[in-house]
Amino acid sequence: MASRGRPRPGSLQALAAASIAILFLAAASRAAAGSPDRPAPGPPLFLPLTRSYPNASRLAASSRRDLGDGAHPNARMRLHDDLLTNGYYTTRLYIGTPPQEFALIVDSGSTVTYVPCASCEQCGNHQDPRFQPDLSSSYSPVKCNVDCTCDSDKKQCTYERQYAEMSSSSGVLGEDIVSFGRESELKPQRAVFGCENSETGDLFSQHADGIMGLGRGQLSIMDQLVEKGVISDSFSLCYGGMDIGGGAMVLGGVPAPSDMAFSHSDPLRSPYYNIELKEIHVAGKALRVDSRIFDSKHGTVLDSGTTYAYLPEQAFVAFRDAVTSKVHSLKKIRGPDPNYKDICFAGAGRNVSKLHEVFPDVDMVFGNGQKLSLTPENYLFRHSKVDGAYCLGVFQNGKDPTTLLGGIIVRNTLVTYDRHNEKIGFWKTNCSELWERLHIGDAPSPAPSSDTNSEIDMSPAPAPSSLPEFDVGLITVDMSINVTYPNLKPHLHELAELIAKELEIDSRQVRVMNITSQGNSTLIRWGIFPAGSDNAMSNATAMGIIYRLTQHHVQLPENLGSYQLLEWNVQPLPRRSWFQEHVVSILLGILLVVLVTLSAFLVVLVWRKKFSGQTAYRPVDSVVPEQELQPL
Repeated sequence: MASRGRPRPGSLQALAAASIAILFLAAASRAAAGSPDRPAPGPPLFLPLTRSYPNASRLAASSRRDLGDGAHPNARMRLHDDLLTNGYYTTRLYIGTPPQEFALIVDSGSTVTYVPCASCEQCGNHQDPRFQPDLSSSYSPVKCNVDCTCDSDKKQCTYERQYAEMSSSSGVLGEDIVSFGRESELKPQRAVFGCENSETGDLFSQHADGIMGLGRGQLSIMDQLVEKGVISDSFSLCYGGMDIGGGAMVLGGVPAPSDMAFSHSDPLRSPYYNIELKEIHVAGKALRVDSRIFDSKHGTVLDSGTTYAYLPEQAFVAFRDAVTSKVHSLKKIRGPDPNYKDICFAGAGRNVSKLHEVFPDVDMVFGNGQKLSLTPENYLFRHSKVDGAYCLGVFQNGKDPTTLLGGIIVRNTLVTYDRHNEKIGFWKTNCSELWERLHIGDAPSPAPSSDTNSEIDMSPAPAPSSLPEFDVGLITVDMSINVTYPNLKPHLHELAELIAKELEIDSRQVRVMNITSQGNSTLIRWGIFPAGSDNAMSNATAMGIIYRLTQHHVQLPENLGSYQLLEWNVQPLPRRSWFQEHVVSILLGILLVVLVTLSAFLVVLVWRKKFSGQTAYRPVDSVVPEQELQPL
């Protein structure tokens, strides 16, 4: 999760994942180089040390050979947030009885799932309230034993994790009922998770509550569910495309499309999920590099917690030059963040679906000859300050020869981590229509806990999968706040400023459109307008605002209670008549005519006055015609 500037927070790439304190300290001592998520300079990529790996995983695998994809239910879960806006994707997990909701970063590079504990003395302000073990009737601590590191009282097992950007998490281990949402076929299961007592760095400042670890290890949620025999040994992720965000996740098997491309993944090589990458083609031509470059050190690692892609130096230079040579019509410009030397191009237009007409296609060829075809959205990100400009989302991995592929590479791609068959599959698709494309119907909706009378709505307010291509003139948001109108009225200005701050916009853009009192709650319609003198906001800006609202990024102070987002609406810039579009020009023309007329009138008036007062000059001795005297 090291940040490359606020608009583009980076990856949550695990540095150490030790199950005992000795391994944790050993791994942490190797972390001085910094974060591999920065393009330059790039420190080495460190992989987690896990005491249970590889022997435990390999032994357990032998007992899983009878698990087929069709024999077990799966947990279908939605992904929220946006890769480049937030730096991660989150899903909703529910822990305890009754269930307590958490927004967790989906990370295939982490091996433990953890949330902030109510007793945490050093935890940041996150999206949801902290986990309260005392309020869960099904919670039990993991008691101290020979297989774990114990707390100072020798009563409960602990965990510690440190990541490459030098953030860390530590706490105690507990066990409780974990629910996966109303779209899941999988019933709630008991699982071990971490209850945080301390967090530092980006883990402290991030909006998400915690981490959902999908890596290989005994504490991984995947390993626990597989060991129980409730799902098959596979999971899938599908990230939304550029400007869309969101997506889908499946714990368990899904039917593999016939045209899905697979690569072998060797679990003995590293705890990370790796693939056999042999070549990269740009516009049909292979990069002029030795194919062994992608197999150096840790090989090619696929990490859902990393934002961008990082190549060894020689491969990066070849890729950069190959792409640059194909975009002669575009102007090369500076990146949005002066702290980084991003490679950006202006003049490509705002329509993502037409980027392939300007930028070349890229193919990743695996060792078995199958390939993953990438569109421009898989290696570009929008320039946040120049409309119609894009930057390369592929960087040099410092001096580290490891190839690291983050989420940008697999946008709008179903990625299936088939751990049972030691392979990873890739299938290009529209992730917002994944279930329809896989011909999967609606799943049943089991209760989130053992309380069958629970009527809690476990789904957040709906977020847009896309917006029509038009300039947005206004966003309206209907929000229900659990405070009476008389108590809320004095705080409306404060509330507008709070919403603007959380949405990262100017407070003058947020205005109250309508207020309705509804008993003990208040319904407010907010209007969000374009910034400053702009008449419209871009689709990307509008999408970002809506996602922050629908993912409950706005946190109200305690005196304002809680809120529910009921409805949002995006209105295009209203069409204006010919007169409205040219009214300024018409007024200026009329004013100009008036000024010219007045000027001409003044000139004539002055001229006449000047010459009407003058008489003809006659000498003193000139003859004057005689005039007849008139009688008095």
